Amino acid sequence: MRSLVDDRTSRARIRDEALRLFARRGAEAVTVRDIAAAASVSPALILRHYGSKDGLCEAVDDHVAGVFESMLANVTGSGDGEALDAEAVPSLAEVVAGTFGVDSPIPAYLGRLLIGDGRPGAELFRKLYSVSLEAAIALERNGAMARGTDREVRAAFLLVNDLAVLMLRSRLQEVLGVDPLSAAGMQRWGAEVLTVYRSGLGASHDQ
Repeated sequence: MRSLVDDRTSRARIRDEALRLFARRGAEAVTVRDIAAAASVSPALILRHYGSKDGLCEAVDDHVAGVFESMLANVTGSGDGEALDAEAVPSLAEVVAGTFGVDSPIPAYLGRLLIGDGRPGAELFRKLYSVSLEAAIALERNGAMARGTDREVRAAFLLVNDLAVLMLRSRLQEVLGVDPLSAAGMQRWGAEVLTVYRSGLGASHDQ
C-alpha cells in the first residue's frame, strides 16, 4: 500500500514540476532529465508513469485544461442550475488572478497551451469562448451591454482581450511596472479597461 501511495505522489509531483518548467522555458527546451531533477526522481520513473516525454506533455495539457474547466464551471454556475449573474461577471483575468497565486505557472502555461496545435488547447478555447458568449448574452439581458452587429465577434473580442493579459503578462509588467495579475495591477488595468468599454477611447475616468 505504501508504494502505491508513493507512486501517486511522485506521479503528481512529476506533472507539476513539468508544468512549471514548460511554462518557464517551453516544452521543447525541457528534457526528461530536467524534469527528473526538479521532481527528485529518476528519469526511468517518469517513463514508467507516463511512457514518454510526449505522454507527460499530454498529461500536463489535460491537467491545465481540467483546472480551467473546473474554474469556469464554478464561476458560471454551470451544472448546478443557476443562471449567470450578469452584474457579477468577472473578466477571465480577474478569475485567474483570484484563483491562482501570483507564482502559479498555470497562467503562463495557458498561453502555450492555447497557441499550440494540440487537442486540449483547442477544446479549452472553445469552452472559454462559450463562457464569454454566455456572459455577453447575460449582460445584454441585463442592459449592461449592447448586442452590437455581431454578438459572436463581440464575445470573441472580449475573450481575446482577457487572454492577452494572461499571455503577455510579463511584457505588460515590464512596461507598466506592475504585475497585471496582482491586486494593484488588476485595479489599475480594470479601471481603464472598464472606462474604454463603457464610453470609448475618448472617455476619462471622471466621465
